[in-house]
Amino acid sequence: MDALDWVRRRLLPAALTAAGVSLLGAGLLTYGTPAQATAPSPTPLTSSSPGAGASPTLLPFPTPGASDAAPASPATARVATRVVVPALKIDVPVVRPPNDPNAFPYCNVAEYLPTLSRPGSPGTTYLFAHARDGMFLPLLTQSRIDNGSAILGMLVQVYTSDDQLFLYEITRVLRHQSEIYSQPQEQLALQTSEGPRKGLPGYTGLVLIVVAQPLSSGPADHAAAHPTPQPVTCQ
Repeated sequence: MDALDWVRRRLLPAALTAAGVSLLGAGLLTYGTPAQATAPSPTPLTSSSPGAGASPTLLPFPTPGASDAAPASPATARVATRVVVPALKIDVPVVRPPNDPNAFPYCNVAEYLPTLSRPGSPGTTYLFAHARDGMFLPLLTQSRIDNGSAILGMLVQVYTSDDQLFLYEITRVLRHQSEIYSQPQEQLALQTSEGPRKGLPGYTGLVLIVVAQPLSSGPADHAAAHPTPQPVTCQ
């Protein structure tokens, strides 16, 4: 893996300033009074099957249980609560995975990996969701076109439980991966699966991982940072 690739792709300071001004003007970056960090405790809705327009592609990785230890960092209380990729119209609440380590990941939300890092801390903030409508399907769709070259340079917004907004730039598209991606430096990883539901024809067990590097961060509006998650247990 090219460890210097993201350095060459970083925006110039002037461009970062312009981007920040644009975000403020568009209302994407707002300022409010930070609230005390609280991890979301979603209650999944009743089981449901995919809608007519839903992709059958689901996440193959098992999810961690509640007993997993959180990473040691100054911001261990902070967790991701919302992930947005404006260019792909992705806007998904983020929740903690199910307590049962053998449980299937929720639908209608993304989930964070508690054993890895948090936004603003060294290490990889790892968010994953099914490749289905309303979740991370656009990432998978774009990755299949010229190996996802159009995704490079896109901005990702991650809101957190302590009313902060972290801005990232996508720098790598890793297809056909079989292991969780983790690096010691601060970064973001978005994961979704590449094959149909386990047990169905064509299941690959491989995943797509999109890597993004941090650009900036600042206060966020409390309501924007705390969307109401409606996780669904889907199998």
